[in-house]
Amino acid sequence: MSPEFADLADELNVSPQDFIVNKRGFSAFFGTDLDLQLRRRGIDTIILGGISTHAGVDSTARDAYQLGYDQYFITDMMAAQTEELHQFPIEHLFPIMGQTMTTEEFLNDVVAK
Repeated sequence: MSPEFADLADELNVSPQDFIVNKRGFSAFFGTDLDLQLRRRGIDTIILGGISTHAGVDSTARDAYQLGYDQYFITDMMAAQTEELHQFPIEHLFPIMGQTMTTEEFLNDVVAK
């Protein structure tokens, strides 16, 4: 993997206190210490988005569901190779595991409260 592919955008203002997960597969939980790090910090809710709705986001969501996390799926922060691959998990799988919404809905309905 080229170094620039893994570089985080300056706009994220990453600090030394931020925990970075280096995924080795589809799920952010499998083969990482993400669950341990979240639990250490008392975090029980996650917000999901990603570049592969049907693979990376779905796999991470399934693991998070099995681990008991509350989940928000931000549908306009996801993408897939085809619209069908993008829409299927949003319409049929993610609602079973958490709440699906757009960024605007999340900011207005969840963050603003």
